[in-house]
Amino acid sequence: MIKCNAKISVLGLGKSGIACANLAILKGYKVFASDSGKERSYETMKLNKNVEVEFKKHSTKVLDSDIIIKSPGLSNELEILQQARKRCVPILSELDFALNLVKPKKIIAVTGTNGKTTTTTLIYKIIKNFYKNTFVAGNIGFPVSEVVSKLDSKSILVLELSSYQLEDSPFFRPDISVSMNITCDHLKHHHTMAKYIKAKSNIFVNQKKQDYAIYNYNDKYLKKSILKTVAKKFEFNNSSTINCIYYKDNNIYLKKGKRIIKLNPKINIPGKHNIDNILASVAASYVVGVKPYIIEKVISKFKGIEHRIEFVTTINGVKYYNDSKGTNVDSTKVALEAFDKNIQLILGGQDKGSSYKPLFRLIRKKVKNIFLIGEATNIIKKELKGATTMIECKTLDVAIKKVHSISVKNDIVLFSPACASFDQFNNFEHRGKVFKELVFNIKNNL
Repeated sequence: MIKCNAKISVLGLGKSGIACANLAILKGYKVFASDSGKERSYETMKLNKNVEVEFKKHSTKVLDSDIIIKSPGLSNELEILQQARKRCVPILSELDFALNLVKPKKIIAVTGTNGKTTTTTLIYKIIKNFYKNTFVAGNIGFPVSEVVSKLDSKSILVLELSSYQLEDSPFFRPDISVSMNITCDHLKHHHTMAKYIKAKSNIFVNQKKQDYAIYNYNDKYLKKSILKTVAKKFEFNNSSTINCIYYKDNNIYLKKGKRIIKLNPKINIPGKHNIDNILASVAASYVVGVKPYIIEKVISKFKGIEHRIEFVTTINGVKYYNDSKGTNVDSTKVALEAFDKNIQLILGGQDKGSSYKPLFRLIRKKVKNIFLIGEATNIIKKELKGATTMIECKTLDVAIKKVHSISVKNDIVLFSPACASFDQFNNFEHRGKVFKELVFNIKNNL
């Protein structure tokens, strides 16, 4: 427990840092916030004026605290954090701090390189349909600190968690953990796959025997790392009938002892990867106690999430899809696998340190042209040389104009960047919205 009169330093004033600082003030803590970016007003940030703030640096005043709460994404190698460790000042995430203040009835936490937002959203929708006192937060856009005041001992909290959030959450323990997959990502931040996997594993390492660890049986990293938990293991599998929950002949089967429960929902979201997302969602909802008929009903109404292989519109027989959430190579690979052929692919953005070569075979087979944007252009050109024709566009608006001029009826325009958005956009949501605006501008001006 954090003592009630503690001094807290919040490092980073992004969305979660601001929410955390406001919550800490509300709970009576003395708060100092430090941000290396340019100065902003309290009104602009929607920050409590009792928070003392510094900008453009991280001064040693950060160290004059009982605890430092680090915003996700900030490097653990920051000089101020190295000094904090030497002085034995505890460093926690906003997640651990917020959950120290409340104990919901159940916490369901979802992580994975890909699929976590779709899965988190679907779990939330299913459980909310059954149990009204259900909330969603985390990496999905709502910091945990923002929902703490709404939670009580009867609430169910569904969380989407990134590796950034988990790496600084040594005490986190969900009642139900859901691990979708682990593929190469965020290596510029974590440096090695081993450190990335370790961060992801924080979702289940503190779980106890009465808890559940739901995981993808087909993932080689998860099958190994899941051994670290003593929680009840609940595997999902889209290609075999040996596990707790599986998919076969358009049906979902749940094993409960010798009994098998069959669900036959209508699935509206494309791609094999979405079967995994649905299986994990069914497993988590069922473990919580949601009736199978409710699970089936909600899945049948679910149309997916914005920015993830999201159908935008059709122009002259050409279908446009927004996959701005495809911020890594594996995510773009999944998007390519969702379509058969005739793909016009828009790639690029801020490079994340992973190779693009795993896309080569699929591009060679399915993609007519690649339209390159952003900082990663030269790296992608080098690694995918010979896969298909590549057209340098620099910006998204140029790419949209060129792809429109080249595409013919029955083509698929897929915007799945395989890169971060921060070279030209605020975030992947901003990037996706701009993509859709540009597409509709073309359609409306025909």
